[in-house]
Amino acid sequence: MSNTEIPVGYQLHDRRSGLTDPWQPIYQRPHKDGLSLGLRAGQAHVNSREFVHGGLISALADNAMGLSCAARLPDIQGLVTVSMTLDYLGVARQGQWLEVRAEVLRAGGSLCYAAARIYADEQLCASASAVFKVAR
Repeated sequence: MSNTEIPVGYQLHDRRSGLTDPWQPIYQRPHKDGLSLGLRAGQAHVNSREFVHGGLISALADNAMGLSCAARLPDIQGLVTVSMTLDYLGVARQGQWLEVRAEVLRAGGSLCYAAARIYADEQLCASASAVFKVAR
């Protein structure tokens, strides 16, 4: 895959915010266990060493896990992140396809648990887990 191609099955992410607007375009792909978010890492995503910034990885992981939980829970008003852990296992670099693959682990009446694996060109670079409070 060239460093301009978008993987098959991804479409533009339709949920925008002031935080993520500078990082556009962001893409999404639903799957049976949750949602994946992805982007082609560019200048707006990297630090001075041209590594994708950990804050971007954290924000995308939180977003993908929260959206995955929201899709699993009908009739909710929203979700609030209660806790999140993230382990950086490698680096993502400018030009690589950064993909956050989130999955719902358990969805209950008041809490939802999710996990995510973050890849740079299919190489694992981080993993995350989170708990979300359900607002009804």
